Amino acid sequence: MTLILGYWDIRGLAHAIRLLLEYTDSSYEEKKYTLGDAPDYDRSQWLSDKFKLGLDFPNLPYLIDGAHKLTQSNAILRYIARKHNMCEWGWGMGAGSRWHCPGLGQSELLRVCLWGVAAGGETEEEKIRVDVLENQANDTSEALASLCYSPDFEKLKPGYLKEIPEKMKPFSEFLGKRPWFAGDKLTYVDFLAYDVLDLYRIFDPKCLDEFPNLKAFLSRFEVSLLMPPLLISFVFPLLPDARLVVEGK
Repeated sequence: MTLILGYWDIRGLAHAIRLLLEYTDSSYEEKKYTLGDAPDYDRSQWLSDKFKLGLDFPNLPYLIDGAHKLTQSNAILRYIARKHNMCEWGWGMGAGSRWHCPGLGQSELLRVCLWGVAAGGETEEEKIRVDVLENQANDTSEALASLCYSPDFEKLKPGYLKEIPEKMKPFSEFLGKRPWFAGDKLTYVDFLAYDVLDLYRIFDPKCLDEFPNLKAFLSRFEVSLLMPPLLISFVFPLLPDARLVVEGK
């Protein structure tokens, strides 16, 4: 069954979801809503659908999978991870090998990496790390969004640029020498972490220069998981105005 992902026609809260859908080779289509131009920012496209979809808490993004209808971006990420039994796929044979893994894309052939895959952590420590990072990633993304949508953006930007190292340092320390944020296995929060770190990299291309482990994480995510920048760009190209790719409700 084809899933339906509904969101504005921007990157915003749906980017990590799109990446996970691509990674799991999910059959899905997008319902993209267009926001009107300033100063009115007409939302009639979305409002005409909002209360007709059977959503318990009508909002964007939403995911419809038959009888299952979800809102809240993190709930959608967790649902997709569970749906594809990501925690069942174990350890790889080394980069370059290929393994028959239904549900993990590439026509059910996955280039196996040196790490396992888990939906949301297996040990209590991993689960705690997942829960903490999920919320921290959201807070850090929202902080940048607030700046980008501020009428005082140009005035506030220089000060914010100086604060970015303080925002990135905890991520670097939290990741440490682990390949993924929960530990040795990929979880859905790595998709969130990739999204927020990539947003800051777009905002300030040099912001991760002091944090080689974060740069390595981004490269590992893009290369080792068969998701090179070209594919990520294809999933959702950046808009010309970088301020607008950050967020959208």
